[in-house]
Amino acid sequence: MTDASAPTPAAAAHADEFDQHGHVELSAVTLSAEFVASEAAASLDVAEYALWLGDDSLILAQRLGWWISRAPELEEDVALANIALDLLGHARSLLRYAGTASDRSEDDLAYWRDEQDFRSAHLFEQPNGDFAHTIVRQFAASHYLFELYDRLRVSADPVLAAVAAKAVKEVAYHCDHADQWVLRLALGTDESRRRTLTAFDDLWPYVGELFRDEPLIDRLDGIAPRPSTLRESFDARIAPVVAETGIELPGTFTASGGGREGRHSEYLAPLLAEMQVLTRAHPGATW
Repeated sequence: MTDASAPTPAAAAHADEFDQHGHVELSAVTLSAEFVASEAAASLDVAEYALWLGDDSLILAQRLGWWISRAPELEEDVALANIALDLLGHARSLLRYAGTASDRSEDDLAYWRDEQDFRSAHLFEQPNGDFAHTIVRQFAASHYLFELYDRLRVSADPVLAAVAAKAVKEVAYHCDHADQWVLRLALGTDESRRRTLTAFDDLWPYVGELFRDEPLIDRLDGIAPRPSTLRESFDARIAPVVAETGIELPGTFTASGGGREGRHSEYLAPLLAEMQVLTRAHPGATW
């Protein structure tokens, strides 16, 4: 069994950057460092693209937050919470930027849109399931986000480039975390391997949507990478872990998707109801 507690080269390389990983204090000064702020206003197309990415991160952060106090190990409680905080920081930056096109705040976009107005891909909406399902979802999502942000760092849009430059460093940690857990579960007991294989069967059909070229991308030349061009490098990044575990990735079908157009799985509405209930019950409240 792989020793998941031992630091990997990737984790060690980023150790200095993660000294304050996930550390958040409730003050305007310290919270301002959690997101990239800009006075620039996004065009309508760029704002729509920022919604794609912001909603992906927001929904996945909400999913991961459920594990706080429920993870199989105390250290994992903290790790998943830290990853969720990173994703929430990415979401805040992206939603704030998206909102500049319509004079809406990040909170307006998070709490006052309905299901059909969200643009998250179906993978990010999938329920946590057991721990293996959460890890396999995180494995796919983290490696996709790494490839995306790595390419987005050279975007012609300076705000997207700045968000990506910060996010890619944090997502590198998320990838390492997911890799170690996939190895640990797939090469552990018969039961942990069975659950891991089931999770790949259940979740991998949703990966294809992430690499689908939607019409919006045609209008963002030089600003956003074409999702289809990320697939080869994504497959190459996950290949060593897949090979070591001996897992055969499912390839029988690809889920229809539709999240970028506001057509969502049945799992998003209940998540939004829980996430938005306090704000909608007490509009304008501050504390």
